[in-house]
Amino acid sequence: MEAKAISRFARFAPRKVNQILSLIRNKPVGKAVEALMFSPKLSRRLVLKTLHSAIANTGKAKNPEGLKVKSCWVGVGPTLKRMRPGPMGRGMPYKRKMCHLTVIVSEMTPAELNKKRKHQTEEKKDK
Repeated sequence: MEAKAISRFARFAPRKVNQILSLIRNKPVGKAVEALMFSPKLSRRLVLKTLHSAIANTGKAKNPEGLKVKSCWVGVGPTLKRMRPGPMGRGMPYKRKMCHLTVIVSEMTPAELNKKRKHQTEEKKDK
């Protein structure tokens, strides 16, 4: 089962949001949330909020184990065009960029779950 969450008209440049999305693509939800918590970028809040919304849309909000970020992408939103005062009474234009963010979360396949369980048991043995 897949669940999707969309965040539209966010006041972040799409390129900056895409840098954060590259950290969480094709990762288990737990690792994705952990990576976002320790990221220094400001747009991580938007991505984290959208990821939590996608997790809640699956109906497994209490226990998100077994979920992974299937895909996530960012699209270009409308641009706000503004003017700033310039020299000699001129107006200097600048643009405020917006983006549309989409996150899709799906259940892991049995092979991925087995791999995850093996990794966890190996970690326990090492301790």
